[in-house]
Amino acid sequence: MTLTRKKLPIGIQTFADIIKGGYYYVDKTPHIHRLVEEGKYYFLSRPRRFGKSLLVDTLRCLFEGREALFNGLYIHDKWDWRVQHPVIRLSFADGVIGSREALDQHINELLQAEATRHAVAFDNISIAGRFRELIHKAHQQHGQRVVILVDEYDKPILDNLLTPERARELREGLKNLYSVLKDADPHLAFVLLTGVSKFSKVSLFSGLNNLNDITLDAPLATICGYTDEDIDSVFAPELQALDRNEIRAWYNGYRWGGHEAPSVYNPFDVLLLFQKRLFGAYWFESATPTFLVEVLKQRGVFTPALTAWHSRPALLSRFDVDDIATEALLFQTGYLTIKAIREEIPNRPIYALGFPNQEVEASLNEALLPVLGINNDSLDELMVRLPRLLKTADLPGLEAHLKALFAGLPHDWYRNNPIAKYEGHYASVFYSHFAALGLRVTVEDASHHGRVDMAVDFAGHLYLFEFKVVEQLPEGRALQQIKDKGYADKYRGQGKVIHLIGVEFSSDKRQIVGFEVETDAG
Repeated sequence: MTLTRKKLPIGIQTFADIIKGGYYYVDKTPHIHRLVEEGKYYFLSRPRRFGKSLLVDTLRCLFEGREALFNGLYIHDKWDWRVQHPVIRLSFADGVIGSREALDQHINELLQAEATRHAVAFDNISIAGRFRELIHKAHQQHGQRVVILVDEYDKPILDNLLTPERARELREGLKNLYSVLKDADPHLAFVLLTGVSKFSKVSLFSGLNNLNDITLDAPLATICGYTDEDIDSVFAPELQALDRNEIRAWYNGYRWGGHEAPSVYNPFDVLLLFQKRLFGAYWFESATPTFLVEVLKQRGVFTPALTAWHSRPALLSRFDVDDIATEALLFQTGYLTIKAIREEIPNRPIYALGFPNQEVEASLNEALLPVLGINNDSLDELMVRLPRLLKTADLPGLEAHLKALFAGLPHDWYRNNPIAKYEGHYASVFYSHFAALGLRVTVEDASHHGRVDMAVDFAGHLYLFEFKVVEQLPEGRALQQIKDKGYADKYRGQGKVIHLIGVEFSSDKRQIVGFEVETDAG
């Protein structure tokens, strides 16, 4: 059977264009139907380029009663098309706003555009007054309650996180706008705010206590993004000549909700893969995470811990200009995701977080290498040399490479960079420079900053490392620890050559002082 190919909706955020233009579309209306049936005020956080804007536009078309666009979709025969609501849509996705004055001007422009669309003339001058007036008059003129859709509600703040004073000013400006919603209930049919981060209700939604955060609701876990089933069915014509397991390893793995919630792919990645027919870090490269890297640098994050971070749900939601939990920043921006949930105490879950996929692990670690002291020239050399050493199992060459890596860290960098002062910097360099290559790297013990157990699987070889600092533990024990713990046992029987490597580092000398190797056939 010949599969019919459609157009790839790369960057298309307008629902009508997708439906009318012959693009692939993954039906999200079952989730939308659930939202409308079960509540009224919603908040959704998802990373950038995850389809939030398309979701918002789909809701706009639905509430405006554009029935023809929904033919053949789940919601078509479940919706009362006789009722049409006025929709006010506000988006902060475009441009960079750098002051309260610019924000207020932007908001006034948005409100004026919506007022013109709904034939509303303003009597008020203030932003809050105009927003309130727009809601009341739109309700009055249309005879139906109003739908409010806000896209990228937090972008003006996120764009200014590195200058907290400015970010606070912008937060107050947005708070002035959103505060109108708390007293507008008699005039509202449905409200959805979407963005990357979840700012506390106190700081941004004062009084709007009925806003339902659906970010981690398992039944709505796939409201944005593509599932494995979507890839295999909707996009089946695009899969030819692509390694399906490789697609999954590179781009799948984002999870919101419990164990029963399926993981999803970032749509931006998958669509560009299908267009270019090459694997690449498309999502990561679409916006440089400057503020993220800067925060991780200042906080001296132990990079192996990124593979196995643990957090309470409350911490994942703690996000404000003056109080950004590291795990909240990484989770909400899409660099960590939920890997598992456990309950030591009933109804008090602990989330195990980790990288969602190979793209994010490799790309974030590559972005962090300059923070760890490895400059771009060294990185270019690393990308060429290290894979060759691993492929040929050149263990003396690997030892020389690692020593050269640490010897190349500039002395000025140690004096001037805050991350050099943190325990575990050496293990971070060791792990991140492997992970940056996109190799299959598994960290077994990221709980102790002076040591890390790590497995690297590449080209038919398994490299099992024990890395420790001799000032913390006696010399000559790293290799023996691998053997004593039986670290290699679970890897046997895979038909791969196993190399046990004990690496010992001196923090005083800033160099590897021990490198012991033992190889068996696995």
